[in-house]
Amino acid sequence: MNWDVFITCAVTGGGDTTGKSDKVPVTPKEIADAAIEAAKAGAAIAHCHVRDPETGKAARDVALYKEVVDRIRSADTDVVINLTAGMGGDLVLGGVETPLPLDAAGTDMAGATERTEHVRTLLPEICTLDCGTMNFGEGDYVMTNTPAMLRAMAKQMTDAGVRPEIEAFDTGHLWLAKQLVKEGLIEDPVLIQLCMGIPWGAPDDMNTLMAMVNNMPEGWIYSAFSIGRMELPYVAAAALTGANVRVGLEDNIYLSRGVLATNGALVERAVTILEAMGARVIGPDEAREKLKLQKRVV
Repeated sequence: MNWDVFITCAVTGGGDTTGKSDKVPVTPKEIADAAIEAAKAGAAIAHCHVRDPETGKAARDVALYKEVVDRIRSADTDVVINLTAGMGGDLVLGGVETPLPLDAAGTDMAGATERTEHVRTLLPEICTLDCGTMNFGEGDYVMTNTPAMLRAMAKQMTDAGVRPEIEAFDTGHLWLAKQLVKEGLIEDPVLIQLCMGIPWGAPDDMNTLMAMVNNMPEGWIYSAFSIGRMELPYVAAAALTGANVRVGLEDNIYLSRGVLATNGALVERAVTILEAMGARVIGPDEAREKLKLQKRVV
């Protein structure tokens, strides 16, 4: 059991959720406001993607990230900023009979330096590193992160003084993460997120979760989450396994059946669950101390 838990709120993501809920933030102001709302509700860390303000689609424009980061840093409410570095590894095949040429509309493949430009420019305290390649969802989309790409990105993040949060979607990703640490590309304390229930990675059953947890090296700091209706049950499951917690509209848009959530409401529900279990929810300063982070200022 983890008795001192930090909550990460993944406030928007890059998925096609904006047409399903008007609560999903789209513009930089909305995303920053959502991060601040989550912090006020009890989140220590805000995990942020950006979206095209006109279309709502996922984006990786450094100027959009800068506006989000500047707004959060200038707010009266403190929160640890965690920026995604997962964009730029999207490969969509042309179809089952004609995989090539690739689907140009869905494919977005960029080099390591381009994928980490916003991280090196804005210096968030944390950024994510999707530690593997996998069939992601349906159709012909593949989340693409080769070992060579991950080594290059991890070095750039570490050299910039930004803590990588390793995103492990399956057991092989955890294996590769251990290798990156062994090679000195990721420094202590190692931070990892166990991403459960995402087709077609690790399923969100407890046997698979415990297989991931039981293979965690001693001293690593980890969180766990699941998506959809399993997001809130995983608040309890994560804490019971010694993990920290993640909730937010990136992973689930409902508070209960038919009731659309806000990021703040999901964090509040997570706080209620954890405190009812006897756990203490820690804030950004204690999370920084645990993760050996240095607070960034405007």
